[in-house]
Amino acid sequence: MIVENLAEVERKICAACERAGRARDEVVLIAVSKTKPVSMIEELLPGGTRDFGENKVQELCEKYEQLPKDIRWHLIGHLQRNKVKYVVDKACLIHSLDSLRLAETISMEAVKRQLTVPVLIEVNVAGEESKFGVSPEETEDLIREIAKLPGILVQGLMTIAPFTADPEENRTHFSNLKKLCVDIKMKNIDNVTMSVLSMGMTGDYEVAIEEGATMVRVGTGIFGERNYR
Repeated sequence: MIVENLAEVERKICAACERAGRARDEVVLIAVSKTKPVSMIEELLPGGTRDFGENKVQELCEKYEQLPKDIRWHLIGHLQRNKVKYVVDKACLIHSLDSLRLAETISMEAVKRQLTVPVLIEVNVAGEESKFGVSPEETEDLIREIAKLPGILVQGLMTIAPFTADPEENRTHFSNLKKLCVDIKMKNIDNVTMSVLSMGMTGDYEVAIEEGATMVRVGTGIFGERNYR
């Protein structure tokens, strides 16, 4: 069933790319495997899926140890500073950097291990009080501060749009994040590429692709409903 779900998501991604006049290879599909067992991830490996997203550091680390080392693990959940040391050498991309203090901790661990850690700045594009992330207005200033730190590469922006029954309601948020990304890219800040726009989840990834997402994070659409028990 999971393989069939993935094929359906893939079909929808291709269709969204076509509508937007984009090439399929401009969009990375991250299969969000949080709370799901290793056996489910293993079902997708023969088909070539290698990008998986996890919310929690502990879960990412446990799966990292059990699964092939060519998997690209994306940390998409909120990251606490005391957990940074466990994940900097395992995540291919940290999507949820939202403060200078967290960036300083990542930088310190990266330097200690002689790594460069790719990160995305999490932007609370809709200004929801329940969500992490910096405001769009604060984003450029934060990026300029982070760019001065050794061992960190700012690759772009991430957002978690509001949960809504109608994905069209998030189109403006995605469009605004894309504009912000382009604006900052044009400023050519050192150590900042702004090549990645991580936005769109199971309910709205097609709209996100139409508005310029380069990474979409799909969990329920592939693995089915989550079990939080």
